[in-house]
Amino acid sequence: MNNVSAIFKGDKIIWGMIFLLSVVSLLAVYSSTGTLAFRYQEGNLLYYLFRHGGLLLLGILIILVFQNIPVSLYNRLSFLLILLTIPLLIYTLLKGTSLNEASRWITLPGTSISFQSSDFAKFSLIVYISKFLAKYQQGDSLPTFKKDFRLMMITLFLTCGLILPANFSTAALLFFSSIMLLFLGRLKWKYILTILAIGVVGIMLFIGTALLFFPDKGRVSTWKNRIEVYLNKSKADSDDVYQIEQSKIAIASGGFFGKGPGNSTQRNFLPHPYSDFIFAIIIEEYGFIGAMFIMLCYLILLYRVGVIVRFSPKAFQALLAIGLIILLVLQAMINMGVATGIFPVTGQTLPLVSMGGTSIIFTGVSLGIIINISHQLKVEKTVENNESDVNKPSEEQNQHSKNETT
Repeated sequence: MNNVSAIFKGDKIIWGMIFLLSVVSLLAVYSSTGTLAFRYQEGNLLYYLFRHGGLLLLGILIILVFQNIPVSLYNRLSFLLILLTIPLLIYTLLKGTSLNEASRWITLPGTSISFQSSDFAKFSLIVYISKFLAKYQQGDSLPTFKKDFRLMMITLFLTCGLILPANFSTAALLFFSSIMLLFLGRLKWKYILTILAIGVVGIMLFIGTALLFFPDKGRVSTWKNRIEVYLNKSKADSDDVYQIEQSKIAIASGGFFGKGPGNSTQRNFLPHPYSDFIFAIIIEEYGFIGAMFIMLCYLILLYRVGVIVRFSPKAFQALLAIGLIILLVLQAMINMGVATGIFPVTGQTLPLVSMGGTSIIFTGVSLGIIINISHQLKVEKTVENNESDVNKPSEEQNQHSKNETT
């Protein structure tokens, strides 16, 4: 038991949620990739299961590695991470691998390995903002605050702005996660409202310019169709509402207890049932109970990180942990909202559940850092308790002191 605790450090409840979501992921991906297997792997149903299982194992190994890296290292490297992020995003935008008319991927030269630079950007920006907030908990009473605030604001807009043309939903997710982190970091309202105002104006100008000059090109046409479908489904073409209709059919047919594992029928009709719409497949097979279970897992993760943050004595660690979990849980809620028709269609995956490579890797990095912070908090408490026991007088010393007084 001690050997297991030495390997899987930190908060055991967080580890429990990771393993539960991973098991659900394996079941859901195996069930939802049947059509994909017959189309590209000659009916080999185990191909995608083993491939995805390998990625999940890689994600867990990444958690195990990052749970041992000192958190202070990210504090020192925060600016370097941003310096790497900006060129990567520019290169992705100009020379990246295109998928569905969107340049989101970088393919390593000489290999078929590719990754989404936006996932690295999300991590880098959260680290950078956490360092800024930790340094300036007292607001503008420090003389260099406004200078650093302007730099942080420029970094935020530049990072989100470079992601925006190819991936609107990821840019919006990162922007609002950053706003929530700034709020929880006790940044004054006037600064938060300034960022919000500039961000909203910038998005409106971008959308207006895109619709005016490129109304039927690339991602602009896709965004336009998705918003029109979301606002007025009755007037949309059948192709535009197809994804949402198939997702709702899957959810409705699932009922309270679902059809059972592997019994989904909508996996044969629903586009991307193993990634963007995997939540709909889970509801179809496991019903309302399965949906509530998935939501509960993410809420427990959020709660446990909240507990860690509450007792963490170091500002940077607390802010980094809450920033990373907000990004992860908010992405999960968006994915579930899209599947149920609450939000317009986006390309956001369900963390730790959807099939994918880059997403699992950076989710593993985030969870590894969070577990590291929880472990360090546990170690610090143990040290404090030991020091308290050493300094506490023994009963014999107390009795001796009483005798001398008498």
